[in-house]
Amino acid sequence: MTCDPRVLRRPLLVGLIPAVWTVVLGLWGLSRQNSVWRDEAATWQVARRSTGDIVRMLEHVDVVHSLYYLCMHGLFAGFGPSTTVLRLPSVLAVAAAAACVALIGHRLAGAYVGLGAGLALGLLPAVQFYLQEGRPYALVAAGSAVSTLLLVNALRGRARKRTWAAYACAVLVCGWLNWLALLILPAHLITLLWSRAPRGVRVRWAVAAGAATAGVLPLALFSLDQSGQVSWVPPLTWHMMIGPAILLAIGGLGGLLGRRTGTGTAPGTGMGAAERTGAADRTDRTGRADRTDLAGPPDLANRAGRPGSAGTVEPPGPVTGSPSVAAVGLPLLAVPQLGLIGLSLVKPLFVDRYILFSLLGLALLIGALIGRAVDEVARRSRPAARCVLPVLVAVALVALLPQSLAKRSPASRVDDVLAAAERTRQLKHDGDGVLFIPAARRDTWLVTPDAFTGTRDIALAETPEESGTLKGVEASPARVRAAMLAQRRILLVTDATGVARPTRGRRDRTKAEVLATHFTLVSDERIRGRRVAVYERLAPAGGG
Repeated sequence: MTCDPRVLRRPLLVGLIPAVWTVVLGLWGLSRQNSVWRDEAATWQVARRSTGDIVRMLEHVDVVHSLYYLCMHGLFAGFGPSTTVLRLPSVLAVAAAAACVALIGHRLAGAYVGLGAGLALGLLPAVQFYLQEGRPYALVAAGSAVSTLLLVNALRGRARKRTWAAYACAVLVCGWLNWLALLILPAHLITLLWSRAPRGVRVRWAVAAGAATAGVLPLALFSLDQSGQVSWVPPLTWHMMIGPAILLAIGGLGGLLGRRTGTGTAPGTGMGAAERTGAADRTDRTGRADRTDLAGPPDLANRAGRPGSAGTVEPPGPVTGSPSVAAVGLPLLAVPQLGLIGLSLVKPLFVDRYILFSLLGLALLIGALIGRAVDEVARRSRPAARCVLPVLVAVALVALLPQSLAKRSPASRVDDVLAAAERTRQLKHDGDGVLFIPAARRDTWLVTPDAFTGTRDIALAETPEESGTLKGVEASPARVRAAMLAQRRILLVTDATGVARPTRGRRDRTKAEVLATHFTLVSDERIRGRRVAVYERLAPAGGG
């Protein structure tokens, strides 16, 4: 299998191939053996609420994901709740991001760089993880890719008012999906400065960026009142820096080699060395360049196709303000990583999924490395150069296969809500009481309420919908104790050993104390990160 030269001359195919490739990767094992973990369970149970209930909840919790929840509510209402509906938006979002990355690489450094970058994005382990995740991070990556593509078009002299309006809208949507996506703006600013963009371009960018930031600012400020939601994020430590350091090292290497090679390209033509070699050979045979081989605009095509004295194609001059792959990829990779590290010094926030979009930059830089490899081989054998990209993708796919399989298994996540619910369905008796420790494990019931038919949540005082919360409001410890002692049989849904955290709340300590003192354990099963236990009363119900 080789890269057909006809593909290299069609920008639409350069974007379409990575998109289709990413969709195939996303659909592979999409259901993860019909498992849903706790983060996705939040999306699932909120999306099933009415619009009014969702808005009421956002006043108290998760406002940062408000746009995403409302979108998923619409999808669940239209297509019904399922793992496919839950995860397919992420698959399509990463596919769109891959197409944009491919087009960026193609426009800046040739078709091989574009194809390599687009195909590489879907293979990155972190991207494969969130490619099949019912959360908003893939959608943020897609919006970031669109905004970066629009910026590149502007830098290459193709900006119109609607380009900047679309740029502002793309950043605004990203910010409403997760306001940390605004870290893409300083990355784009560095690209502008690195590329020595004209003053007019910088001014228009500042206006568009300012408008997007102003639109996101109310959400960011409101979400500060809900900052307790990220209290679980640990403080920054040196070992947490290992991952970003490795990514930046790989990105730096890609940027360095991509800058040294002509992977360049003939800016504006979308031709790398291998494509230019083919154009030169056709020029030698026909005495003129074939315009259809050039992907750029007519004026650049004429300049690129004009044979020099030796019968070869003269490299065209650069387009004013046209950035290099390094000028786009390195800031896109490094700035969000370093920015989140900086924010985490003030308040712990360093979680890689919050800046998943930074891997767009890594993919571009990997594309530059692939372009360098193609250029080197093309100097020796043009037919062999066409095999480089397919061979590299095949090798990467095989090398990453164990990780790919692992990320598509239920064990790749902390727990499985659906598995615990199904086991509860099998163990329950009519009239059983149900307890959740901690209360957040109530998501087992909220995602699959039919599994708990005939049972009663004995600690619950207000449902999540009534209280405008994710997990509901539980009764006081004294009332929980009384309700437990009135039960003959109790089902407990909690975290498995190794996943569970120490019981901190007074209410949860009361639950554990009453179970240990007044009940005997008759069944205890661990299912994919959760534990479903059955307790029976030692004394007649109502006794002390």
